[in-house]
Amino acid sequence: METDNIVLEHLRAIRATVDRISEDMQEVKARLGILEHQYASLSTRIDRIDERVFRIEKRLSLVEA
Repeated sequence: METDNIVLEHLRAIRATVDRISEDMQEVKARLGILEHQYASLSTRIDRIDERVFRIEKRLSLVEA
């Protein structure tokens, strides 16, 4: 009987740990999604700035057309 209790205790501890890991992973995925969105936004802004700088350099004849 005591062996059954020990096994059940271990299974409950494992389940609790898995539940915590699952919750942590959900949070990590949500935060990663936010970071991906922010990266995409920054990347787009940098591309636009790069295009604008190129046009300015071209107008000032700082680069070959």
